[in-house]
Amino acid sequence: MISVCIIVKNEEKLIEKCLKHLLPLEYEIVVVDTGSTDNTKAVAAKYTDMVFDYEWQQDFAAARNFAISKATNDYILMIDSDEILLSYDRKELEELIKLYPDRIGRIGIISEYVRGNEKYKVKSQVSRLFSKKLFCYRGSIHEQIVPINNNNGVPVTYNAPLLVNHSGYDGELEVRRKKTERNINLLLKELKDKGDDPYILYQLGKSYYMQEDYPAACEAFWKALYFDLDPKLEYVQDMVESYGYALLNSNQYETALQLLGVYDEFAVNADFVFLIGLIYMNNAMFTEAISEFLKAAKMTEYKMEGVNSYLAFFNIGVIHECLGNTEKAIKYYKKCGNYEKAQERLRNIR
Repeated sequence: MISVCIIVKNEEKLIEKCLKHLLPLEYEIVVVDTGSTDNTKAVAAKYTDMVFDYEWQQDFAAARNFAISKATNDYILMIDSDEILLSYDRKELEELIKLYPDRIGRIGIISEYVRGNEKYKVKSQVSRLFSKKLFCYRGSIHEQIVPINNNNGVPVTYNAPLLVNHSGYDGELEVRRKKTERNINLLLKELKDKGDDPYILYQLGKSYYMQEDYPAACEAFWKALYFDLDPKLEYVQDMVESYGYALLNSNQYETALQLLGVYDEFAVNADFVFLIGLIYMNNAMFTEAISEFLKAAKMTEYKMEGVNSYLAFFNIGVIHECLGNTEKAIKYYKKCGNYEKAQERLRNIR
C-alpha cells in the first residue's frame, strides 16, 4: 500500500539510523542518491534493494518526483535522512488512507536543537503522505505537494499516526551555515526567476535565521508580510513568530512592538503569546510581559515545549528578581520544575 521514499547525498552518518527505524513499518523503501561521494549508497543497500542514482538538477521537487516514479505502491510516505521514526500505528494509518484516499496525510515532527546552551524542542505537523496518482512535488527548493490536476483545488489534509524526530536544525553554526548556503542560493535564484513569492521569502528568511543572520532574516520576512496573507496558514503563523524572534535577536526591540498590531489574528497559540511577552520584557514593559506569560501558561495549543509552562514561569521569575521581588521570583522559579536555568537561579538567590 505504501512506499517510503528518501532522497540522500553524503548522509552515511544519518541514513543507517533512519532506515533501521523504518524497518518495523514493513513498507517498501526507495532511496534515491543524488551524487554521494561517501558510503551512503552502500549503507542504504543493507536495508533495501531499491537504491537508485539520480543526477542532481538543482531541483528538490524533481528529485523527489524521481523517487516517487520508482515506487511500486500507490501511496507515498516521504521521509528525510535526518529523521527517525519514533512511533506509528500501522492499522490506523491504513484505515485513514482508505477513509481519505484523496487527501494528504500530515505526520508529526519533533525538532530538537541547541542554541546558546539552551535546548529547544518544537513540534509540528507536515504533509508527507499522499497518492502518487493525485499529487506530486513542485518547487526547486522547500518543495510542496501539489495536485497533479490543478483543478483539484486546495488539498485537504488529515493527521496521520506517525511521529518522527528531526535533527536537521542541530549542530554547530558553521555546519548549519554550510547546509543552508545551498538552500539560500536556490531560493534567491527562484525569486530572481519567478519574482517575489511570500512562501519562498518565508523559506529564505528561515534559512538566514538558521545561519543566525537575523537582519537578513528580518528583511526577507518583512517582504513576505507585505503580501495579503491568510493568518490561518501554518507557515504564515510561523513566519510572524520567526520575524518577532529575528527582531529580538537583532536588538530591534521597539520595531518588534509592531507585532501588537496583529495580536488578535495570531494569538491563537501559546507560542505567539509567549513571544509578545518577550517583546514586552525586552522593552521594559514588565507588567504587560507578566500578563502575557501568565496567559501563555493557561493555553493548551503550542509548538515549542515550555512556552506554556516552565519558560513562561522562568521569565516571570526573572522579572520579579530584577524588580527586587525575591519571594515572588522564588515562587515562579519553583513552578519551573527541573528546568536547569530556574534551578540555578534558586541556588543563587537563596
